[in-house]
Amino acid sequence: MNRIANLQIGDSLTEIPLKPVTRLDLIKYAGASGDFNPIHTIDAEAEKAGLPGIIAHGMWTMGNLSKLFTPYLEEGFIQDYAIRFKGMVFLEDVITLTATVIEKQGGQVKFNVTAVNQHQKNVLQGDILFSI
Repeated sequence: MNRIANLQIGDSLTEIPLKPVTRLDLIKYAGASGDFNPIHTIDAEAEKAGLPGIIAHGMWTMGNLSKLFTPYLEEGFIQDYAIRFKGMVFLEDVITLTATVIEKQGGQVKFNVTAVNQHQKNVLQGDILFSI
């Protein structure tokens, strides 16, 4: 594994494919986060809201992005996180997480991060600033 300090602009961290999203994942996240909006756990409620089915919490997807940086926790920490939600995540979606270096300055490395579903649709995009 390469150290973050040795990465150059354009280098990427090892991408992470998540397991398919399950209802249990979303129920557990609802309990942990306190976000009990039923569009995330109850089919009929999601359909009443005009959705084709339940959708994952956006923050569930965002939180999973930190998994990209877990192997580097001894090197530093995520200092800043700026994210835009670009699409919905549904049950059984397989999300792949990526991070690419876009800037280095002093002891900070800025990454462009994405979450893409199995159809190559970008569901989340943003930047993470990692301090070394």
